[in-house]
Amino acid sequence: MTKKQRRYEEDFKRQTVRYILEEAKSVAQVARELKINENTLHGWVKKYKQEPEISETQTFRTEDHEVRELKKRIRDLEEENSILKKAMHFFAKDHR
Repeated sequence: MTKKQRRYEEDFKRQTVRYILEEAKSVAQVARELKINENTLHGWVKKYKQEPEISETQTFRTEDHEVRELKKRIRDLEEENSILKKAMHFFAKDHR
């Protein structure tokens, strides 16, 4: 018995690859969501990610990711700074 092979529109394939890149989801996760073979999606990503409109999406996602990481780093450093200031005041009181 042979499985029936489904055909997908080119636009659907491109949108799916764009979705994978924009949402930073794994191919396996999207394959489960859409009930599409994982190898099929890997092929689509390989084929379409080099197209200008899709590669721009990947660049923006990477830049957005970097901005989020930098903002998180700033929050962490500000929190560390606050803790160190409190500790400095605590120890300064003890030595008087």
